[in-house]
Amino acid sequence: MNAKMRPLSRLLIALAALSLTATYFLPVWFIYLTAPQYPEGLTMQIWLNKITGEVDIINGLNHYIGMKHISAEMFPEFRFLVYIMGGIIGLGLLVAATGRRKHLFAYLMLLAASAVAALYDFYRWGYDYGHNLDPKAAIQVPGLYYQPPVIGHKTLLNFDAYSYPDVGGWVVVTAGLLCGAVWAWERFFRRDGASRRQTVALPKPRVAALLAMAALLLTSCSVNPEPFLIGRDQCADCRMTIADARFGAELITRKGHIYKFDDIHCLQQFQKANEPAASEGRVFVADFKEPGKLMPAAAAFAVTGAEYKSPMNSNIACFSNAAAAGPAARPAFELIEKR
Repeated sequence: MNAKMRPLSRLLIALAALSLTATYFLPVWFIYLTAPQYPEGLTMQIWLNKITGEVDIINGLNHYIGMKHISAEMFPEFRFLVYIMGGIIGLGLLVAATGRRKHLFAYLMLLAASAVAALYDFYRWGYDYGHNLDPKAAIQVPGLYYQPPVIGHKTLLNFDAYSYPDVGGWVVVTAGLLCGAVWAWERFFRRDGASRRQTVALPKPRVAALLAMAALLLTSCSVNPEPFLIGRDQCADCRMTIADARFGAELITRKGHIYKFDDIHCLQQFQKANEPAASEGRVFVADFKEPGKLMPAAAAFAVTGAEYKSPMNSNIACFSNAAAAGPAARPAFELIEKR
């Protein structure tokens, strides 16, 4: 643990630390809200020391359900986050200067602890913001709270809320991954001593673990269709509760927003009303024979007829293959685009 790191490793650590200065000029986190009356969405961006975006509109909407007025003053963290980030940058440069692997490991632990503390602080604020409501609010739903998601998606009344790192946040994630990769290289792929130039193969369990971590990182960057929650999910167009998944469909926009529909007809109506953003998204349809299975519309086959009584009367049923759909089968996307 006391080994000296290579010059290239020290340079990469210094670059990772310096890249964190981007957080002073770029937003770190964002919350994105969409609803039928706001198809383009409302965005709130969180920086190290301020909040920007369509905050006034969001405050106006939240006022009706008794949520607090969002302002920079309600975040005491803004007074010292810029100094904490400066300290993290300085420590990273110090690690690069000393070149000690054990110092890099301690720095990684600091980065991990800081990330956990930041997410917990965000959760704590969201809990208070969504639970401590004004008892005199115009709209009150007993037992319903409006805590935004820490990360990911959540439905709040007729709004879909999304919470993810913004550009500055991804810079932090990338810097942390770079430091972790440098430490792993120094720890597992090189040995100090007489044979400095030789590399040692990773034991198989370590290889498997690293591959699993890489796969997890890759899959977390993509958005996949979500299974229908029967009796809980609402159709994004007609707002009816989804009770029959056999005729369902999902639209995933280029920004990763997921919209669920109880009928192909509702999907078509939603696409028409939200051009061009909706038409550029990925469409998935439910397998009539396996309602829990969602498949790309481009790879599915569909039939239409009175015997397929769908919730909103499109009477379109989709199947995973032409044989299951029958002799009248057509590519699903043709029927979706035609109507």
